[in-house]
Amino acid sequence: MPLDPRLPVIVGVGQHQRKPAGSVAGLPSALGMVAEAASLAGVDSGTGDQLLRRADSVQVVDPMSWRTTNPAGALAQELGASPRETVATRTGGNTPQTLVNEASLAIQRGDLDVVVIAGVEVMYTRNLARKTGERPSWWDSDDDPTPPTRVVGQDRPGTSPYEESRGLTMPTNVYPILETALRSAKGESVAEHTARIAQLWSRFSWVAADNPHAWSKAPMDPADIAAPSPANRMVGFPYTKFLNANIQVDQAAALILCSVEAARTAGVPEDRWVFPWAGADAHDHWFVSNRESLAASPAIAACGRAVFDLTGRNVDDVAYIDLYSCFPAAVQLGADALGIDAWDPARVPTVTGGLTFGGGPGNNYVTHSIATMVERLRADEGASGLVTALGWYATKHAVGLYSTTPPEAFRWQSVQDEVDRLPARSVAEDHHGPATIESYTVVHDREGNAASGTAALLTDTGGRTWSSTTDPAVMAAMTTDDLAGRTAEVQGATFSVA
Repeated sequence: MPLDPRLPVIVGVGQHQRKPAGSVAGLPSALGMVAEAASLAGVDSGTGDQLLRRADSVQVVDPMSWRTTNPAGALAQELGASPRETVATRTGGNTPQTLVNEASLAIQRGDLDVVVIAGVEVMYTRNLARKTGERPSWWDSDDDPTPPTRVVGQDRPGTSPYEESRGLTMPTNVYPILETALRSAKGESVAEHTARIAQLWSRFSWVAADNPHAWSKAPMDPADIAAPSPANRMVGFPYTKFLNANIQVDQAAALILCSVEAARTAGVPEDRWVFPWAGADAHDHWFVSNRESLAASPAIAACGRAVFDLTGRNVDDVAYIDLYSCFPAAVQLGADALGIDAWDPARVPTVTGGLTFGGGPGNNYVTHSIATMVERLRADEGASGLVTALGWYATKHAVGLYSTTPPEAFRWQSVQDEVDRLPARSVAEDHHGPATIESYTVVHDREGNAASGTAALLTDTGGRTWSSTTDPAVMAAMTTDDLAGRTAEVQGATFSVA
């Protein structure tokens, strides 16, 4: 059957990183780094800058470390492109997969022909500059003051004012609570579960060791990942530093998507073609407080069902998987929702090594995972690969299925209505009295000392409240015993355990 000339296809991928030492003087700017990644994608396509200059849409994932009004406009100028649109995004690690989903639909409709999706972070350079007292000339440069044509994503904070008042403002404070909820749901002891997630992360480190684009290529033993040490301080129990995403990286990645017709016109060899088969997007109940369970993601499950229903495939048909991996909880939520054994020795659920070892460049990690997935699939013709993407506190989700085998059409579905119909918990903001401990973490200072314990608790009517403690004995018990299911006495912002 002849291919639909409007079928979307990824034809070029590029990844670029650097590790400056001593000084930041003379380093290329963030714009220079992302332009290099795009240039590498052009070379990878076999067409040089031909498709880059023809791009009618240039899209750049929201950078945390590059302050500019319109990064996509700046990139377009650097590439010599005159796109019909420049696209910016809101915060969220789900963004790259969402952009691929939207671009694939636009190409298939005939609204766009060639799309460049890219992103960059230079947190490593910014951190080094703070240490040396230097200030690169491009630090706060506004390379293109013209506003972007459109912005993708919701401009909405990830936490409610009440959650912020209870200290739930950082991923390093929230994901450990999800982790404890997962441990409790699996019925594992603290020691058993810590050993299991350290084993999982060790397997990720071995994948990174074989990934030429990974930030950290030294494989690690589970014991070294799990045990606190001067180089591996406890952050938010049960997570040591090596169980957290590493955002201190300088990494950039780019993808070139186009129609089959544009690929043929440009002369892209067909052995470079990887097709987006299907995608889905949704968010769980937006605020963590309202989710029925802290140990499940109905939105990932709904996205997965949609993608497999749209393609007639199932998870067992997928050879390669990259589950979003900012923390072990994110991997487990994705694996449980999709019916994947994250510890399956035959299929490690990452192609990069994850955000700890592959590198965690802010919102742009999934541009790297898609680029790496493309490389894997090119080397295994006919195989399929699944990519999941996640934003905020396991809040926003996007899923994509890819293969070198062309589909009849790219298919996409929003499953938001399905997720919105699911039960939600009320929030007991100023609860006083007994409540059942649901999950918790102990936040540690930079010296690794326990600073405060935060717990999610359920009232007798099923509402969720958040409370904290600085009692050394309670915090010690939170790190050694299973307090989930125990009764606590809550006095608003603080709680105690008998």
